[in-house]
Amino acid sequence: MDIEITREKKLAELFNALSEPNRIRIIKILRDSDKELTCSQVSQSLQIAPSTVSYHFKALRKSGLTKTRQQAQSKFLSLNKETFQKYLPGFLNSL
Repeated sequence: MDIEITREKKLAELFNALSEPNRIRIIKILRDSDKELTCSQVSQSLQIAPSTVSYHFKALRKSGLTKTRQQAQSKFLSLNKETFQKYLPGFLNSL
């Protein structure tokens, strides 16, 4: 039973992170990209402030939906496909 409660908590955390439309848009941009993207690249695509994108990046990363890699002053973001496969199979294809 504890495993099921833990899974339910994780799903609630994921759905909470996905409840913001701009985060869905970020996920779609990352899904369609063939490489990691920076905050400024996503900001330009969405036409919203980099600080706003950074805020959404943090929520997505904390929930485990994305991965961040730091290189010098830049942070590169990509999808954590393992999380999607484990908890939300088929979700990326449904967007």
